[in-house]
Amino acid sequence: MNTSELAAHLAERHELTKTLAKQIVEDALTAIVDAAQGGDEVSLAGFGKFSVKSRAARKGRNPATGEAIKIAASKRLAFAPAKSVRDAMNSPKKAKKKK
Repeated sequence: MNTSELAAHLAERHELTKTLAKQIVEDALTAIVDAAQGGDEVSLAGFGKFSVKSRAARKGRNPATGEAIKIAASKRLAFAPAKSVRDAMNSPKKAKKKK
């Protein structure tokens, strides 16, 4: 599922225009990124937690030449799913209900 598909799903479910639903999805994602850039952890009850993880600088190898290279320190956005999400991922899939 991509952003447009998620927006279409929300638009149908909540009787919104696709444009408005897409803007809501984009605003929510922007808010998560902005909070992470500020060093905050974003916790969505029942879904999971987004946090920033730091990776130290390290040595690596160029796979094409085998030459040693330096890999710069970096940050990444990590996601830890809530227990209910982990449980749902590990249980048999339920049939979708039609409206």
